[in-house]
Amino acid sequence: MTTLYLVRHGETVDNAHQIMQGQTQGELNGNGIRQAEEVSRELEGVALDAIIASDLKRAIDTATIIAKPHQLKVITTPLLRERDWGDFTGRFIPSLKGEAWPDNVETLEALLSRADEFITYVKEAYPGKKVLAVGHGIINKAIQAVYYDKPMNEIPRMVNAEVRVLEL
Repeated sequence: MTTLYLVRHGETVDNAHQIMQGQTQGELNGNGIRQAEEVSRELEGVALDAIIASDLKRAIDTATIIAKPHQLKVITTPLLRERDWGDFTGRFIPSLKGEAWPDNVETLEALLSRADEFITYVKEAYPGKKVLAVGHGIINKAIQAVYYDKPMNEIPRMVNAEVRVLEL
């Protein structure tokens, strides 16, 4: 059985300002760096075999901080990218309430398919291993929705730098 430590990246400048980041790179703020350092300390005693991150900067930076005591290279994959929010990207989140969704937002079906593909990748590439994966709020929710076979709205929101453990 593969153990997946699923982590949301640390807080970013845009998180703090309630900006929809989507697939933009993002930049950890001071709090986000501290959060990643805290996760690193908490997991220091866990014998991780691999560390995977979304190929977006905010996830790579979080994973790199967590990886330090493990002396592991961070492997990146676009499968862990945040949902593509299309024309909502870069917008102030509270102002989006009630707006019609643009046609260029990644569909729920595509998001869940990507989440399923990620789970399959981890199980096949790291059987019986302990893997830490740093993703984003919505893709991590989609991974858990696939794992638990539940609708996304039944998966609790992950806060920045939260860790959830899944046995694959």
